[in-house]
Amino acid sequence: MTTNIFKGKSEEEKNNLEEILEHSIEVEEDLMRTYLITAERIHDDDALKERLENFAEGNAKRTKQLIDELNEHKEK
Repeated sequence: MTTNIFKGKSEEEKNNLEEILEHSIEVEEDLMRTYLITAERIHDDDALKERLENFAEGNAKRTKQLIDELNEHKEK
């Protein structure tokens, strides 16, 4: 069950929330890229490489959730 975080908010509050989500998406995407680039550079520590790839995967999931939330808001 998803809740609409925008419900009952003023237009200004909705715009602020939208800006926060957009910024959060950028941060998550930057972190994901950083983890993936770093993982690609690791050749002697498979465990660390795997952890970094898992971090990137987590960021990708959070990014998708943020995008879904933002799109849901824009549809209404």
